[in-house]
Amino acid sequence: MRVSACGLTDPGRVRSHNEDFFEIDPERALYVVADGMGGHSHGEVASKMAVQAIQDFVRRAESGDDTWPFNYDSHLERHSNILKAAVRLAHDQVLSAIRDDGSLHGMGTTVVGCLVRNGTAALAHVGDSRAYRLRGGQLELLTEDHTWVNEQVVAGFLSKEQARDHPLKNVVTRALGGETEVAVDVREIAMEPGDTLLLCSDGLTTMLDDQEIEECLRKSAEELDCACKALVEEANARGGHDNVTVVLLRADD
Repeated sequence: MRVSACGLTDPGRVRSHNEDFFEIDPERALYVVADGMGGHSHGEVASKMAVQAIQDFVRRAESGDDTWPFNYDSHLERHSNILKAAVRLAHDQVLSAIRDDGSLHGMGTTVVGCLVRNGTAALAHVGDSRAYRLRGGQLELLTEDHTWVNEQVVAGFLSKEQARDHPLKNVVTRALGGETEVAVDVREIAMEPGDTLLLCSDGLTTMLDDQEIEECLRKSAEELDCACKALVEEANARGGHDNVTVVLLRADD
């Protein structure tokens, strides 16, 4: 199965700098979006460091140049284990940088990554950066936000409508560089020809709801670069309150 991909990042209409970072590695079918936190320069450091650490481990693991750093999950495919380990190592690198340089205290990053092998997409995420799938014109959210507000929705204390405008909606409960240990959610998705996967930072999803994202993709999904631009432009048209990053990948025949 051949995969086409395109990505775009933009600082938005309010912030003067961009703390998001993304990577498209067609050679390894690796796609990553990270949303840095910690203020000017620090968030940029965390997101770039995390993405590069993930890419580096995937390269080394698949070439056999590295020992396995964590327990292997036999319930997951090998490439899913590789991606999960890569995210955990990225977390360790962010923590190490903070310990080595006190000026970086408080930095961190969310991340969502995808690694495709033999028609199966491994998805790994920490925080509130998301992954979606568009199949047959229908959009499906594939990840669950690691946020305080989403936890309240799951527990039944808030509705989805209340959560969308809640003042604490951007408070994440997991991030790379946060606690000493990090739990990485991993999911495996069987891809079909024509499927389009969207990886994005919350700069998109705080401006557009799922139905609006679906409508935008349905109009322009055939041209991935046009779809990326349309999503970013629409987020900015709604206010562009945050950096916005989108990566689209499509399974071709």
